[in-house]
Amino acid sequence: MPWDDDVTAYAQNYANQRMRNCNLIHSQDDLYSENIAIRNGDCTGKAAVDLWVQEKADYDYNSNNCTEWKMCGHYTQVVWRESVRLGCARVQCNNSWWFVTCNYDPPGNYIGRRPY
Repeated sequence: MPWDDDVTAYAQNYANQRMRNCNLIHSQDDLYSENIAIRNGDCTGKAAVDLWVQEKADYDYNSNNCTEWKMCGHYTQVVWRESVRLGCARVQCNNSWWFVTCNYDPPGNYIGRRPY
């Protein structure tokens, strides 16, 4: 998936908005799909993606569902076949935590549809 400067600019703008409190809140815009993460200690984009991809163990392709009481939507967004452009950004928040966001274009990760 190629890196996109416009999607990255969007991600950086939103990350900057989270800098004050580092709350794990999604942007309210439907322009892109989004994965977010916060971490105490340095969190690179790769570390965040690795965290999201770990959810693969909790995704069942045959049923197209997550394991009960588990999350897998971050994983399905990372591998969503129709998203073809990516932009990520991170900021260190005022509380020393890191906020990471990755946005995907076009948006995907729709309930009831398989990611690939």
